[in-house]
Order: sequence, then C-alpha cells, then structure tokens
Amino acid sequence: MKDCIFCKIANKEIPSNIVYEDDKVIAFKDLNPQAPIHILVIPKEHIESLNQIDERNANLISDVMLVIRKLAKDLEIEEKGYRVVNNCGEYGGQTVFHIHFHLLGGRKFSWPPG
Repeated sequence: MKDCIFCKIANKEIPSNIVYEDDKVIAFKDLNPQAPIHILVIPKEHIESLNQIDERNANLISDVMLVIRKLAKDLEIEEKGYRVVNNCGEYGGQTVFHIHFHLLGGRKFSWPPG
C-alpha cells in the first residue's frame, strides 16, 4: 500500500531499528516505547487489520506469532513473561492500519490495561 508507514518500513523506504526480518515478517523497535522492550511485529504483506484475515492469509498470523516467540526468547523475557497486543479498529486503539502486534516486556504489567 502506497501511503502505509509500515509498508514503507518493510520495503526499507523509511529507516527503522529492525530487530528481526525474514521473507514474510519484519520486527522493529517502537518509536514511542511503552515498556523497556517494545517491538512491533508485522507481516510484510499489507493487511489492514484482524478483520481482513481469511483462509488465504491466516498462515501469516502464525508466522508472526512464531517470530514473537523467538524474539521473547532472544530478548530473555520468555521466563518472566511478556504481553502481546493487537489493536483492531478505531475503538480498539488501532492508529496504523497495517496489522501489527506489540511485543511488550521487561516490566510487570497490570490488568485491566485501560
């Protein structure tokens, strides 16, 4: 998608602090971290939100989750715990309309999140 900031990051048109990349998924540090560890993990393919997941692209979500698991282990937050967040739509707090998952760790989180 031409105007999508995450597509531009995935296509290396905008610099970012990339911590992981393969042919389907890219992960980079959030510019406005909400925890000591705050990584955004996205599929390279533009998908607006979870509402656009179907049989054709559902496998990308499992690819993203496997990357999140790998990053949690590599960042040594696997044992103490971490949070994975996906915001879907305006009321869900989604501000960039390219599906993405926040990997948050390095501190204890409370519930409800707010």
